[in-house]
Amino acid sequence: MAVLRTPESRFANLPGYPFAPHYVDLAKAVGRSGEARMHYVDAGSGQVILCLHGEPSWSFLYRRMIPILAKRGRVLAPDLFGFGKSDKFTERADYSYAMHHDALLGFMDALSLRDITLVCQDWGGLLGLQLAGEHPERFARLVIMNTALPTGEEEVGPGFLAWRDYVANTPDLPIGPLFGRAIFPEDRRAPEILAGYDAPTRTVPTRRARRLSRASSRSPPTPPAPPRTAPPGRTSSAGTSPASSWPATKTPCSASRPRRSSNAASRPPARWS
Repeated sequence: MAVLRTPESRFANLPGYPFAPHYVDLAKAVGRSGEARMHYVDAGSGQVILCLHGEPSWSFLYRRMIPILAKRGRVLAPDLFGFGKSDKFTERADYSYAMHHDALLGFMDALSLRDITLVCQDWGGLLGLQLAGEHPERFARLVIMNTALPTGEEEVGPGFLAWRDYVANTPDLPIGPLFGRAIFPEDRRAPEILAGYDAPTRTVPTRRARRLSRASSRSPPTPPAPPRTAPPGRTSSAGTSPASSWPATKTPCSASRPRRSSNAASRPPARWS
């Protein structure tokens, strides 16, 4: 099974990102032959602080937080497959919610992580919060930002639906310009920062991987569609959405239904620097 890897030269001299690369092979965890390397930042020591990014970002998102948090614990910031320095699979069918879920669980197992403080944002929450619900004995606390754990029953706002449609119908997602609209305050929208977010996919081969990886990240569970549309839970040929991926023996989180804040669905993506 082929993978693409962004050349290390693309990550040279990124502003505020001096972290040494670390890799773990998770091919077995995601059911692939060959090698499937997940990259992660590993800084500090002590209690684990696991920082999970969303779409279309990578661990560069946490570059300003990592040095601060590393004074208090061991910060681990992995790149999901298809993002950052992690391997990029070449077939759309390789990407699914279940694959990302299994990869992160494999990451936790490979590093024997327990007593975890989960810091999650966007798709990092869709994945990380389910893992916390499935394995509460391994998590100590949750820091939840601009994310949710949807069941597919919640109403979502027009802002979210517009974003989902845009991602689904944009062949080559302009990652740098998107962050140029989201970063706040505006004086931090420096070209070198935007280039940092875009670094993993600036080469021609990895641009194709970017188009494929977004397929698994564009459709969290939403209310059932009306007739003559795709069945509830279906996203694309890339896989399934979180709700339809939960095995019958698993529950999403705690005894109470996960809730989305009243205005979260209609907000634009979180603002980062």
